[in-house]
Amino acid sequence: MPQKIAAITDEEASQMARPEVMLFRVHGMDCAEEAATLRRELAPLVDEEGVTFDFLNGRMAVQRARTNASSEEFLKAVARTGMRAEFLDEQTAAKGERRSAATFGDIIPSVGSGIFLLVGFITHVLAAKGIAGALGYEGMGHSQGVPLLAKIFYLLAVFAGGWKVFPKAWAAARSRRPNMNLLMTIAVIGAVGIGEWLEAATVSFLFAVSLALESWSVGRAKRAVSALMRLSPASARVIQPEGGSTEIPVEEVSIGSRFQVKPGERIPLDGIVVSGASEVNQAPVTGESMPVTVVPGQTVYAGTICEDGVLEIECTKRSSDTTLAHIIRMVGEAHLRRAPSERWVERFAGVYTPAVLGVALLTFLIPSIVLGGDWREWLYRSLVFLVIGCPCALVISTPVSIVAALARAARNGVLVKSGLHMELPARIRAIALDKTGTLTEGRPSVLRVVPLSGHSEADLLQRVASLEALSDHPLARAVVAYAAEQGISAQPVEAFKEIKGKGLTGRLNGSSYWVGSHRYLEEMGQETAEIHRQLEEIAREGRTVVVVGNERHVCGFLALADTVRPSASAALQNVRRLGVEHVVMLTGDNRETAEAIAREVGIEEIRAELLPADKVAAIDELVERYGQVAMIGDGINDAPAMARATIGLAMGAAGSDAAIEAADVAFMSDDLSKLPWLIEHSKRTVGVIRQNVIFALAVKAVFVVLTLLGYGSLWMAIAADMGASLLVTFNALRLLGESPTNLPRAVR
Repeated sequence: MPQKIAAITDEEASQMARPEVMLFRVHGMDCAEEAATLRRELAPLVDEEGVTFDFLNGRMAVQRARTNASSEEFLKAVARTGMRAEFLDEQTAAKGERRSAATFGDIIPSVGSGIFLLVGFITHVLAAKGIAGALGYEGMGHSQGVPLLAKIFYLLAVFAGGWKVFPKAWAAARSRRPNMNLLMTIAVIGAVGIGEWLEAATVSFLFAVSLALESWSVGRAKRAVSALMRLSPASARVIQPEGGSTEIPVEEVSIGSRFQVKPGERIPLDGIVVSGASEVNQAPVTGESMPVTVVPGQTVYAGTICEDGVLEIECTKRSSDTTLAHIIRMVGEAHLRRAPSERWVERFAGVYTPAVLGVALLTFLIPSIVLGGDWREWLYRSLVFLVIGCPCALVISTPVSIVAALARAARNGVLVKSGLHMELPARIRAIALDKTGTLTEGRPSVLRVVPLSGHSEADLLQRVASLEALSDHPLARAVVAYAAEQGISAQPVEAFKEIKGKGLTGRLNGSSYWVGSHRYLEEMGQETAEIHRQLEEIAREGRTVVVVGNERHVCGFLALADTVRPSASAALQNVRRLGVEHVVMLTGDNRETAEAIAREVGIEEIRAELLPADKVAAIDELVERYGQVAMIGDGINDAPAMARATIGLAMGAAGSDAAIEAADVAFMSDDLSKLPWLIEHSKRTVGVIRQNVIFALAVKAVFVVLTLLGYGSLWMAIAADMGASLLVTFNALRLLGESPTNLPRAVR
């Protein structure tokens, strides 16, 4: 699995503070625009790829390999932005210091500002002998006759509301890089300068409330990710060699230890069932809605729920290396690699904010100085323009959308490794799929039993199962499992011998029998023309034959094949409905087998008998032809092609580590119906991002027109900006819910 590159969750922070990474907690980094400000300030110290910002957790990670600067230099650079950073060593990082959805640091300024504003307004009303007298509008809403005591309370409201804003605004002014904090500060100072004390206090209060609500709403997206951490129990009931059991922390459980899980409990670690049987709810890891029955020999995952039986499980992975731990790490890392929309919004805001400041200045200067208008009125309008021009709604909408989409995908058993890859599935035009383990189950099954020479089916199965029970070959395991399903058990075999690449021989109940391939049958000299015809017909269907015989004749044969995944055909139909133009199978298997599978799932183009380099060449050709290409596989030989494709997807549950590491997305349940779900979810995510950007810009455009026409006010502008920020955030959080779909229910 991929290594961690940046701070994500509090539990993992100590590992993130390893020598290769400098980890910092940044106080005051509450918004994506502030992360952009930090990136610009740190540019002389580290390149863009060497620093990542996790504004959900308030952390910054710097790769030491990409910088020669010390941690002190980074602390000073952060301080120049008006924020404060602290270096996290291993001990400090391990403590985590978990942030709540809306901290006291967010709530206190807004509460204090609101109290001072209310007291100031009451004082103002009493002095003016009524609300109308206090408001006393003239034209744009210029208040009149504000008493000194009311001014003091209004000023306190301004300072309380701007407690976190003003230092950042000063830093932005000094660096000549205007941001939303500077725009808001200029508006407040300007309002005080023209005597609009009530408006200045109201703007500060509403902006503080906006920051607190933004912190709360972003925190909800963060909690959706952090909830994954609570799936795994903190301790395991380890069975002692001398008998009995002891509860110990999961971190202390070693590989090979056995632990017990009772009905209703969560499984604490990955392992193999040693004894017992139970229904297990695997939805937390794989996204599968239906429980699966597990019996001895089957794998179970940490975080899944033992439903109705007692299981004894042998631990196969340490707590830090379980499938769930990898999921948590990958989901946490994912939002740090910015999506294309996120990068576009950040670049746009970098140009937009200075432009707003310039236009606001012209709004004041041209009408009042050049055209001789009322300077006080046009200064007020320019201040309103500054407030409505704040890009907060614009810059917060995209990262929250990405985090919500990633969390929802993880809950559905689809691991998307970065925000960058959350948007790509929506643009896929062609899909290449491996056959074995991707379109098929990756393991053979007995499809047909043909007894010959007077033998019964049960008689034939008992002979072949008895010999195959002594072999580790996948075909042998399939035959033994099938016989067991039919209630037939293996019998003792004498003089067993394995003939490598051909078959098996042995004595059963005093008679000699052999089991082997079609080629071995030909060597034995017992093949008839009719048997040859039947076996050739089976081979053309893409199936493998196991022949059973004795010294006198052929007893019969079994046809086996790697069965197609139940969801494969419907999944491919649905990806075509979602706009994918071309689907091709890339396999190293023989053409006959590939064609048989392709006919069953509805794939028209097949490329068979390919080496890994051939698969890469095929992907290059598809990329040249279609542009956006996905490659889906599960084996080591698929990894190079997955890495070369626009987006690589791995069948994660049974896939190799190399394939999962090379992939951008992993399907934890090995269910191909997740493919159309992912494409649809990606399209929905892109749609939500577009809705948010268009809405945020539309609100600003409407208020710009209202302001220029003389119908806008400062408090209306900040309320509109706050409302827009909340609406785009709540719209983004819809992605945490189940995606509405027009696809058939069978593949949702």
